[in-house]
Amino acid sequence: MSKINAPRLKRRTLLRGTGGAMALPLLEAMLPKTSAAAEEDAASVIPKRIGIFYFGTGMNMRQLEPVDEGRDYTLSPTLQVLAEQKDDFTVISGTYLEHGGGHQGDYTFSTGVKAKDGSSINNSVSMDQIAAEQLGRETRFPSLQLCVQRGTGFGGNLRTLSWNRDGVPLASENDPHVLFNRLFKVDGPEETELRQKGFRQRRSILDLVMEDAKQMERTVGRQDRVKLDEYFSSVREVEKQLERDIDWNVKPKPNVDTSGISDFSESYTVNMPAGQFVYEKYARMMYDLIALAYETDSSRVVSYVVRQESSGGTFPEFGVSKGFHELTHHGNDPKNLAELAQVDRIYFSHWNYFINRMKSFRQPDGSNLLDHTLLGFSSGMGIGHSKDRLPTCLFGGKAAGVAHQGHLRLPEQTPLSRVWHTMLDRAGVDPGDPFQDSSGVIGELVDLA
Repeated sequence: MSKINAPRLKRRTLLRGTGGAMALPLLEAMLPKTSAAAEEDAASVIPKRIGIFYFGTGMNMRQLEPVDEGRDYTLSPTLQVLAEQKDDFTVISGTYLEHGGGHQGDYTFSTGVKAKDGSSINNSVSMDQIAAEQLGRETRFPSLQLCVQRGTGFGGNLRTLSWNRDGVPLASENDPHVLFNRLFKVDGPEETELRQKGFRQRRSILDLVMEDAKQMERTVGRQDRVKLDEYFSSVREVEKQLERDIDWNVKPKPNVDTSGISDFSESYTVNMPAGQFVYEKYARMMYDLIALAYETDSSRVVSYVVRQESSGGTFPEFGVSKGFHELTHHGNDPKNLAELAQVDRIYFSHWNYFINRMKSFRQPDGSNLLDHTLLGFSSGMGIGHSKDRLPTCLFGGKAAGVAHQGHLRLPEQTPLSRVWHTMLDRAGVDPGDPFQDSSGVIGELVDLA
């Protein structure tokens, strides 16, 4: 640390000027000064982040899962793509989704419950929203929901991993241009006034709704009053979010340097005309945005449906002859299995780019952004549409006390929720007891030193 005799600044110090205030980035002067406390306490000053990522329809586990175990394991053919990241992640074998498999795993992936039963859908709060309730208190966006398609996909193949306390899915955004503007675009006076007008209208509507509901409450029976109480709770949540939006509307957005990365000046989505959309470019744009959102502390919680169920696209430019979903019905055909693994490596090459972006952001204590971020990915199925042998990995989190194990083989049918439980624990989030179907954090991954 340099200048240890300089005055200590508070983490949320503001620069005040005419008509507004801007939060400073995390500076060395905000970290503990004493040499004994510096290394121990710096990690608690730098925010922890969480991200969960869904790769629908599984992967070719025969070429992904390592044959040996431990920190010095041999990288599998597919994991060779991530060779430079070997010290920063753990491959976790043995994970299981009790209500996964088939094409139903997206509904239970982040909640652990049997959410979809025939035509009936009843879900619970997702792990990322539990994290957002605690990690998102100081950020402009408590959480970000991303997917290759906009919306929720509710009733079909999901486009979101995020569910609130009432089991309602939260819509995802898919356009990097829209996301960039939402995170970083500076609004002019007219846009600011238009947004303020919208806030006033929403407030008026909420007031009228609550007034009518209160009058109705006096005339209905006990069961209906219970339903109205649930409704009042939902309205209060909307009111809280409205107050939050009003508060953040007057705070300047962070400036970001986009030199050397993606161009977000124009819309770029999967809805573009045929031949104009290149997934390779799209994947990098989305991962750039996630890294920038974490680095600027715009959000500390991200969920991303990287690949939807029954989807995955086509990659003829890489010599892949069939669509990804068709390849997953491989019939043990060697050619299908080889191409399925090839597509896995394409997705992993994008992930490798993302991890390098995260590691490129240096933190005031000398660590990097990945060290303070816990990133977990898996799928709703393993190879052959099974509910076990899931492609599960945990990246980052060293500054949060994660002790990476290389290849960690857990007992067969270990609930995937134990991975989420471990991530929440290391990020300092209390998930409540019980948490989904987890029996506790994965002790091998927790560094208590």
